Amino acid sequence: MPANSTPPATKKKGRRARFVVIVLVLALVAGVGYGAYWGVSTVRASLPQTTGTIKLPGLDGRVEIKRDSYGIPQIYANTDKDLFRAQGYVQAQDRFWEMDVRRHMTAGRLSEMFGKGQVATDEFLRTLGWRRVAQEEYDTKLSDETKKNLQSYADGVNDYLKGRDGKDISVEYAALGFTNDYTPAKWTPVDSVAWLKAMAWDLRSNMQDEIDRSLLTSRMDEDQIKDLYPEYPYDRNQPIVTDGAVDPLTEEFDPKAEPGGTTGDGTGTGTGTGTGTGAGTGTGTGTDAGAATQGLESQLDALSGTLDEIPALLGPSGSGIGSNSWVVSGQYTTTGKPLLANDPHLAPQLPSVWYQMGLHCRSFTKDCQYDVAGYTFAGMPGVIIGHNKDIAWGMTNLGADVTDLYLEKVDGDTYQYGNEQKKFTTRQETIKIAGAKSQTITVRSTKPVRSTDPGRPAEPGRPVVSDRNAELRRVGDKAPVNNAAPDRRDGYAVSLRWTALDPGRSMDAVFQLNKAKDFAQFRSAAEKFEVPSQNLIYADTKANIGYQAPGRIPIRAKGDGSLPAPGWNTDYRWKDYVPFDELPYEENPKRGYIVTANQAVIGEDYKHPLTEDWGYGARSQRINDLVKSKIKDGGKISMDDMRTMQTDNRSEIATLLMPYLLKIDVSDPSVREAQKLLEGWDGTQEPDSAAAAYFNGVWRNVLKLAFGNKLPKEMRVEDECLNVRPADSTGPVDDLAELVRECGQRSADSAQPDGGDRWFEITRKILKDEDNEWWQSPKTRTEKATETRDQLLLRALTDARWELTAKLGKDVSTWSWGRLHQLNLENQTLGTEGPGIVKTLLNRGPWNLGGGEAAVNATGWNAAGGYDVMWVPSMRMVVNVDDWDKSRWINLTGASGHAYSANYTDQTEKWAKGELLDWSFSSRAVEESTGDTLTLAP
Repeated sequence: MPANSTPPATKKKGRRARFVVIVLVLALVAGVGYGAYWGVSTVRASLPQTTGTIKLPGLDGRVEIKRDSYGIPQIYANTDKDLFRAQGYVQAQDRFWEMDVRRHMTAGRLSEMFGKGQVATDEFLRTLGWRRVAQEEYDTKLSDETKKNLQSYADGVNDYLKGRDGKDISVEYAALGFTNDYTPAKWTPVDSVAWLKAMAWDLRSNMQDEIDRSLLTSRMDEDQIKDLYPEYPYDRNQPIVTDGAVDPLTEEFDPKAEPGGTTGDGTGTGTGTGTGTGAGTGTGTGTDAGAATQGLESQLDALSGTLDEIPALLGPSGSGIGSNSWVVSGQYTTTGKPLLANDPHLAPQLPSVWYQMGLHCRSFTKDCQYDVAGYTFAGMPGVIIGHNKDIAWGMTNLGADVTDLYLEKVDGDTYQYGNEQKKFTTRQETIKIAGAKSQTITVRSTKPVRSTDPGRPAEPGRPVVSDRNAELRRVGDKAPVNNAAPDRRDGYAVSLRWTALDPGRSMDAVFQLNKAKDFAQFRSAAEKFEVPSQNLIYADTKANIGYQAPGRIPIRAKGDGSLPAPGWNTDYRWKDYVPFDELPYEENPKRGYIVTANQAVIGEDYKHPLTEDWGYGARSQRINDLVKSKIKDGGKISMDDMRTMQTDNRSEIATLLMPYLLKIDVSDPSVREAQKLLEGWDGTQEPDSAAAAYFNGVWRNVLKLAFGNKLPKEMRVEDECLNVRPADSTGPVDDLAELVRECGQRSADSAQPDGGDRWFEITRKILKDEDNEWWQSPKTRTEKATETRDQLLLRALTDARWELTAKLGKDVSTWSWGRLHQLNLENQTLGTEGPGIVKTLLNRGPWNLGGGEAAVNATGWNAAGGYDVMWVPSMRMVVNVDDWDKSRWINLTGASGHAYSANYTDQTEKWAKGELLDWSFSSRAVEESTGDTLTLAP
């Protein structure tokens, strides 16, 4: 079953029975008892051939696939057609099970493989219509060259599948075959394009914040909510681009202009908790929809729960979803040319979401135009992050607000838009289910809206996402609204506007990036990288460095996207997208380096509001500080310095809190013993550090006491129950009888407070105010109420001591952060649930890790849910532009998706230690590192 999917409990019984059968099959695969011979033959049948010659009719010439000892392939061909065909063949050899599950997810067809437990997920994905949009993208937007490359890739995948049974492709198919008569279908070009929608979904930015702000209105007032979403600290954490503005004459971004040199057009900058409710004229009070959302707690929680159940291929949505990248000019490096580092932070997966490879034309002609290497996605041609012979590039999530939820006033089969009742557009979707009858659902969407600008296409309809959940069908039944809102009658529904549901050209951008020779061509490719919106950094062999903010980012006519908008009010449409020429960029900035780590892109004077929900810049500022410290007084940065920065484990919140924790007068000798661990500790979170373990335990308890226990149940960890005040006050109570028993409802990987750098900033703002109301926490049957900062910190020190005693033992000298903070790699299908034997056969770990949430070495954990690693640097690379063969890289796992391959997790141990592998690029270096060579011949 795909990761992060949590079907209703009523559906688990049948799935459990299916796993019993799978256990028996996998036991045979492992060679248990009389099935040993069959098991060994099955395992060997699915391992790829990596030497010798394979005939593939239709090739233009011979193709060589050279693999090093880690199984990383470098492909050599004479035409683009052969190059991408071979890429498809090789990725299918190593990763087809992953590719097949992925395409079923993007198409809303998981039930065809895994049965009725995935119907709810399929329904939601069919409602979003990723596959439909991908098909439209392929049919109407992509260039002929891109389509040819996609088709060549699909041909290569199908070459590998031809004549193979499931058990010959992967062990998982052998297991699946005992419960499901399933045969993999041919690969199509649209299967590859659809993966970009999954990528965009996981990097969609602030939808969860939009929901959470609304949920908070049930327990908190406007000022308290504002406390929990502080403004970005521009005065302390440097944005990516420090200079530049949109020139009012040319209407283009000028990186040399003074910030604030132009002003916005006055639109899309609304703030506050309201969104207006005028029925077409926008004459609402600005707080009416805010009031309407106050009654939507259960409905929005249900939507949040539905989002949680979507298999997040890149990881759970949260502050951990991010990345680090930075590039340093040659004037500050030991090589004299730029050095570029990148490490995207995603959920740990097995196999890794990334696949390393090189694509090389033996000579450059009009028929063969690529010489590129880096990180790819299995199932998609081209290289996503890496370098060619002229330029290198990296990516981090820009974090632009590209989604809006809309409340829709529904009356039967119509919805209100302005002063009209419009009929929903509908379509039927049939979901095939393994082992059960097919089910048909009706998908409703609002109608497309014709643009008043003749040059712009119509705004697409918004799918009604609330139709996929029983609670959400009753949206608005009890929502308090005033006379400015339309009569409720059948209630409000919830629809979604999202940039990725507009067909785009991101697939074109991938191939253009792979071929770019200079910064101008790099920016031309970036213009087409519409979704997901990513920070792109750049370096080239001519010693230039640069940055570009690309993406399709909406300009809102009204509102700021921080709360659900009133769909009946025509003023809340997206009126346009930010023109590419107005998006920020830099080329060779005077400071000599560029850092992107999900912080604000540019200062608050920039013309267009990009989001209300930046990352708060803890990682980015640490990287900025590390770079500055290295280059001051004429210092130079080496390749090893870049690698060391990637593994920097310092905790910013520890450096902030430690002085206060050490001043607390602790009388309990056991708690004092633990407090002493913090004396002299520098905030570095090494795996063997007892101080790091204790501090993070204290931080988790500070968050719980000051904030977590005051959040609505919809945001707290599921099944963790508290006696809480039923009112919106955060203050203490004297009578325990006043408290109400409430249990949390959110999964551990997305509950709040997650402890990311937003919570750093929240805490920083109240830390000097020792009587701030957030330091108040109610008494319990064993603890007194707290009224001040120091009282709460003492309680957190105490609670952490006993929590860690239960987890690590009474002797603090035996504690270590790594024992708490463990990485477990789970096979993303059969390894995520089921009996222990399945996990033993397919999963790997644990590894004891250093680092932490919002550290540069971002081994993220959710403080509300526990200490387990939930986000990781999914790969690391340091690119040496002066000599490509001296570049270094590492993957989280290995090249192979086969559980019994030597290359399944052979990079993980080095990754955990912060080590990197040699990255061969030139034909000479590749030849020297080659272990196996496979030839594909016509």
